[in-house]
Amino acid sequence: MTTFKLNTGASIPALGFGTWQDAEAQESAVTEALKAGYRHIDTARVYGTEKAVGAAIRKSGIPRSEIFLTTKLWNNKHHPDDVAQALEDSLNDLGLDYVDLYLMHWPVAFQRGTELFPKDAGGKPAVEDVDYLDTYKAMESLLSRGKAKAIGVSNFSQAEMQRLLAHASVPPAVHQLEGHPWLQQRSFADWHKQHNIHVTHYSPFGNQNEIYARGGKIGRMIEDPVLVEVGRKYGKSAAQVALAWGVSEGHSVLPKSKTPERIRANLEGDFKLAAEDVQKIRDIDRKLRFNDSSADFGYSFFEGLDGKTGG
Repeated sequence: MTTFKLNTGASIPALGFGTWQDAEAQESAVTEALKAGYRHIDTARVYGTEKAVGAAIRKSGIPRSEIFLTTKLWNNKHHPDDVAQALEDSLNDLGLDYVDLYLMHWPVAFQRGTELFPKDAGGKPAVEDVDYLDTYKAMESLLSRGKAKAIGVSNFSQAEMQRLLAHASVPPAVHQLEGHPWLQQRSFADWHKQHNIHVTHYSPFGNQNEIYARGGKIGRMIEDPVLVEVGRKYGKSAAQVALAWGVSEGHSVLPKSKTPERIRANLEGDFKLAAEDVQKIRDIDRKLRFNDSSADFGYSFFEGLDGKTGG
């Protein structure tokens, strides 16, 4: 399996397994994924899948040291006083001693408390004035305790990343963001390479998820004729080519599925494309972002980035 080196010196597998949605199906899905050969599992507090993921890892018989596990801090725990306990809560649900990577899920702080999506009196998202720099500094202090081996962020803009780097004591090891052949964010990807920050892609199949279908008006990315054509050359599906494109660009990719056949098939997306095929895929970038939660979260995400949809 292809791996990449993080700025911490640790290795992260190029192909990971995402566990968003279908919480009740995740223990069997992660069990299947580990059996198939995945060694990189991605979860988050807000997914509600940490218990299932942890159970599958513990029952797998695979040494913990051979699995790269990511979870994420949710928006309602951004206050610096809440960060350490938030990780503790995740570890308790996982039933594990540490995570390999702890990410700030979004750069917005919600109202403190137990509500995952708190609302104000007018029914709008209840956001708090907690600077993500202060949240990140609290995350830095987790490293010395050994309960998080590395820290990073998710869904930040370039301006937010630059501000973070200017003030952080520990640079982020990873930035997880939406990435696929229809949203390549080339200059932003290159910026990460220059600063030795690894990129992982969620939604590597673009609008495969029904939430991102946009009424089916634009077709499905994994049916793009260029991906299909490149796939023929390698005896692979267009979906496997989409994953291989991310890997060939030096990024990790996080497909998700609960179907055993598809779980195994996605693992076959870990292969290297020839340079001319990478270029063909670079040419189909449509700057289409499918996940912009700005309106729902009361914060303007992805400012200055490709595919910013407003809200």
